Amino acid sequence: MSKPLIGVTTYLDRARWGVWDMPAALLPAQYPRLVQASGGLAAMLPPDEPSAAAAVVARLDGLVVAGGADVEPVRYGAAPDPRTGPPARARDAWELALIEAALATGTPVLGICRGMQLLNVALGGTLIQHLDGHVEEIGVIGRHAVKPVPGTRYASLVPELTSVPTYHHQAVDRLGAGLTASAYAEDGTVEAVELAKPAWALGVQWHPEMGEDVRVMRGLVAAART
Repeated sequence: MSKPLIGVTTYLDRARWGVWDMPAALLPAQYPRLVQASGGLAAMLPPDEPSAAAAVVARLDGLVVAGGADVEPVRYGAAPDPRTGPPARARDAWELALIEAALATGTPVLGICRGMQLLNVALGGTLIQHLDGHVEEIGVIGRHAVKPVPGTRYASLVPELTSVPTYHHQAVDRLGAGLTASAYAEDGTVEAVELAKPAWALGVQWHPEMGEDVRVMRGLVAAART
């Protein structure tokens, strides 16, 4: 059986390597490694014109919307909090278009951290722009426990209370249309959201690519095979 092709969105930022210092499409290597370890083929999806999103998604078997910058609050009708980071407008526009195309075609989609937040915004939800206790130290991945909601897709993949790698200061506030919260942190923060079957759309607030547990990504790859 051929391996499904999983597109993963990227940063678009300035970077240095070797003798070079220039704009680059960036993706931490842990993302493609997680896709590969879960049985998929990984393809990077740097920001492009939103009008190209449907054509890109048509060539994919699954989509991963990666972590990154805060979603610009104007996308969900809010004024920016002073603690909200600078916008990544090209990424916002591109990734929202990819999510829309994936949902329209039934292409399985997994949102990771920012990706989960964008999935919520794409469906009309809003975000909490700052919460404390989910970043232990700047630039350092922390961990906390996540409890699944019984009967959800996430619970079918990871049925037990699990310690997950985490690094975020924003979270879901009002759920988008059709979304269900499928996991929570101990402080009540929504840690996973999903659409009802038959759609395969799942968002997780943490960073599975920074851990050893492949079950969430394996779920996406399995859905992409069908």
